[in-house]
Amino acid sequence: MNEHSIKEDIFNILRLLSSNDSLTQRDLSTHLGFSLGKTNYLLNSLIQKNLIKIRNFTVRANKLKKIKYILTKMGFEEKLHLTYHFLKRKEKEFNHLKKEWEELKTANVE
Repeated sequence: MNEHSIKEDIFNILRLLSSNDSLTQRDLSTHLGFSLGKTNYLLNSLIQKNLIKIRNFTVRANKLKKIKYILTKMGFEEKLHLTYHFLKRKEKEFNHLKKEWEELKTANVE
């Protein structure tokens, strides 16, 4: 995995959690197309970096505990930072494709 890919994965997790904090690991895994193991690894990494925190909201005997993943202030700031860089990268890709398109149109006219 390269750093760019990991940052995009983290961006996508933070984006989803900021819009819905009741998603489970399995939900995140399904939405993002990640294995459950990868999702668990990334969530634990985000918890260690204090970008998200977890809260139990089901505490019953003989029941699985359900938890919420909540963005911290640092997590929200990281999401903003990653969003900015994601948009800059997409703008650069768009401009590159636009330039290629213009060159193709010019070449076809001649």
